[in-house]
Amino acid sequence: MRWLRLAVLVATCAATAAQANDIIHVLHESAQRRLNGMLPAPDGPRAQLVRSSFEQLLRALAPDTVVELRVVTGPTVAETLDGRVIVANESLADAPEGVRLFVLAHELGHVHQGHWRQVGDLYKRFVPGEVVPQNTDHVAGSLGRAASEQSHRHEFEADAFALKALRTLGRTPDDAFAAIRHQGMQHDSPTHPATRKRLASLRAAEAGDQEAPGRSQAD
Repeated sequence: MRWLRLAVLVATCAATAAQANDIIHVLHESAQRRLNGMLPAPDGPRAQLVRSSFEQLLRALAPDTVVELRVVTGPTVAETLDGRVIVANESLADAPEGVRLFVLAHELGHVHQGHWRQVGDLYKRFVPGEVVPQNTDHVAGSLGRAASEQSHRHEFEADAFALKALRTLGRTPDDAFAAIRHQGMQHDSPTHPATRKRLASLRAAEAGDQEAPGRSQAD
């Protein structure tokens, strides 16, 4: 799950709003613009396979969760936006089933664990008033660092949720490790921990280690 940087949010708000809004509104509007810019996938066998895998997960794990799946084309592989909308690329139909299930379960974990709300709470603590430069410029650096730390923690938590999801479906942890490796070796980014850290966290979770790296208590 990826978050827009505060500077981008402020600029977007200033360009599109006649008056200043609070940060929750800005986050929502930014997510909606991103969703509106994505191209829906054709309603064919590949999109249907992705939907079928997601419905399987939803029935087994969280049948009462309010969530929407949108199958798209383009560069996005999978992403959760606005708290309850999961975007998944139709290319997931070409991945091994275990990889596809893990990726979808990871995004479902973001929804199920309320990560979007936690992001909003964090931004609101730093920007409690209107999103205008005088309220944001002096906190941009500290907010960016806090948001990055939170995002990394959320990724570990969503990975752990997806690992349990695979177990529930009778699959082995090897599918989880394969799904992480399937994305290629990556270094730390503002939104995602490095591949080696995610693999280490999954191994610790599989071993039942409650002190797995990055698996601290949610906000």
